[in-house]
Amino acid sequence: MARRRTRPAPRPDAADPWPFVGMVGMATTFFLYAASAPFTPWWVQALMLLWWAFCLLVASAWFTLHPRWVPWVAVVSAVTWFLVVVPGGIWLDWD
Repeated sequence: MARRRTRPAPRPDAADPWPFVGMVGMATTFFLYAASAPFTPWWVQALMLLWWAFCLLVASAWFTLHPRWVPWVAVVSAVTWFLVVVPGGIWLDWD
């Protein structure tokens, strides 16, 4: 009788690194959002910081519920910043 190799069961106390990666990404995107203040109008800055706060709330809620989704929240946050600041600076002549 041949023995099949099976993968060992994951340890229940092993921490998943992905939510921590996502929170580091959220901290990184905060600096993007905050540093764009000199280049965006005040109302755009306020809306972008509200959007970042919403993304942080979602990332915090998913930290234990969906740990592998948290880095994607940081990616969405970074892409949103890029899609707001770069076209706004080019087409709307934000200084």
